[in-house]
Amino acid sequence: MSFPLVFHPAVQAEVDDTYQWYEQQRTGLGNEFLEALEAVYGRLQATPQMHRILQRDIRRALLRRFPFAVYYRFHGDRVEVIAVQHQRRDPKAWQSRN
Repeated sequence: MSFPLVFHPAVQAEVDDTYQWYEQQRTGLGNEFLEALEAVYGRLQATPQMHRILQRDIRRALLRRFPFAVYYRFHGDRVEVIAVQHQRRDPKAWQSRN
């Protein structure tokens, strides 16, 4: 079964900003970031409960090769992506989205 992804409104801006930053570092690196992110999204759709709960009902999936995490909730019928954030960034930025 594949669960649909639902995104917090701030997620797209986070992804766009990160893509742009990586593209400025090296052409094509932004696309590699997006590919890594899409791989995580695919795993979340297929097996959303594979990651442990960090707090309350929030889980975290790590990207391969990039120091980013996807914070999400599994509601039983869908996966709600709350944030895509650098792992060294203050978690309070996404925790206010609960």
